[in-house]
Amino acid sequence: MTYIKSVTFDCTDALAQATFWAAALGSDVDEDSTADRAFVEAAGWGGPNIWFQRVPEPKAAKNRQHFDLRAPGPVADEVARLESLGARVLQRGDDLTVMADPEGNEFCVE
Repeated sequence: MTYIKSVTFDCTDALAQATFWAAALGSDVDEDSTADRAFVEAAGWGGPNIWFQRVPEPKAAKNRQHFDLRAPGPVADEVARLESLGARVLQRGDDLTVMADPEGNEFCVE
């Protein structure tokens, strides 16, 4: 059986992206991470790990896939926490908020 080992993001600063996502997901950035490549181990059980790798070109279009995050409490509280980490709101809804991480990758909070 095949399973997802990791999800990889292309980015301009791997360490900055890893730092954001580690804080967002309650995990840590691997100690050997650099601005060129960084790694965040999944918090808890069963989630894939996240790799970040520097590429020369910036993000140019909407993501074809994205994370859907489940807020541990009220969505508004989680959105505010993620904004304090550097994310921004793209579209606010009653049950779902579309956000972007510091490099513009879209994700949802529900």
